[in-house]
Amino acid sequence: SLEAVLTRASAEHASVRPLSGRHTIWETVLHLTAWTREVERRVRTGAPPAQPEEGDWPATPAKPTRAAWTKALRELETAHRALEQTVASAPRSRWAAIVRTPEEQPRDPALGTGYSYGTMIVGLATHYAYHAGQIALLAPR
Repeated sequence: SLEAVLTRASAEHASVRPLSGRHTIWETVLHLTAWTREVERRVRTGAPPAQPEEGDWPATPAKPTRAAWTKALRELETAHRALEQTVASAPRSRWAAIVRTPEEQPRDPALGTGYSYGTMIVGLATHYAYHAGQIALLAPR
């Protein structure tokens, strides 16, 4: 699981850039947290989709400390739990409804517009699996 893989990484290891131009484990955790919050907001409010408030790839702290890494992991868990609760309490009709942008904005498949909320949740789960695989390759054994 993603959680099991993340427990293998220290703050120092999570901040190591494996290759130039590639994301660190820490950056990936912040990215997953941001998108989990955005999807939860959409499901909870039915509001039009947007980029995450924190941005697609939020910046990591300048200095990788154990406390900051622990906070990042806790925020991912909190975002995930909030999404679970929102999904559990959402009306059944929400899952077939289509995620839409305001009429004045163009459709954006990258934001999930034109797909159902149910498909968006499956997409987020796939997103988690994809990044969990990346992290598993980078995390110490």
